[in-house]
Amino acid sequence: MTLSEAAAEAAGLADRGAERELAQLRGRWGDELEAAARSSDFRERAVAYRALGQFRWRQKQELLRRGLEDESPACRGSALVSIELLSRDHPGLVNSFRPLLHTLLNADGNPAVRRLAALCLTNGSPHRDTIVLLEHLSEDDEEPPELRAVAKRVAATLKKAAASR
Repeated sequence: MTLSEAAAEAAGLADRGAERELAQLRGRWGDELEAAARSSDFRERAVAYRALGQFRWRQKQELLRRGLEDESPACRGSALVSIELLSRDHPGLVNSFRPLLHTLLNADGNPAVRRLAALCLTNGSPHRDTIVLLEHLSEDDEEPPELRAVAKRVAATLKKAAASR
């Protein structure tokens, strides 16, 4: 079984609420996941960063940070997918990565990474600086249309959440 296959199995276990089995699977794959995250091959690192979310491994935040700072857009994207997944029920993760997410959203050279960063911010607290950044991007005609649309949608979601507080 590969790390990717184990991660898919872990996602299934997590979806079913099989916490004991998920913990056992984490125990068996922890070392391999760590090794893959340190690989010189960006494809192996990308699989590892995505697996963090599939394994629901909230304790590996430092690996996620490394993924967000990786030179490869595929790795940054995989880390963002994991953050989005892990933060659905726990906005603290997005809140702890907020400055880095803002940087990726505002300045990353890859449009897909920028959109994923915006999507992650949906799951965080509705901070005013995040809403302002998203609104600015949504109104900037020089930004790609897909990014503008995502930024507009996320800003609206965060404004609605702020109003309901």
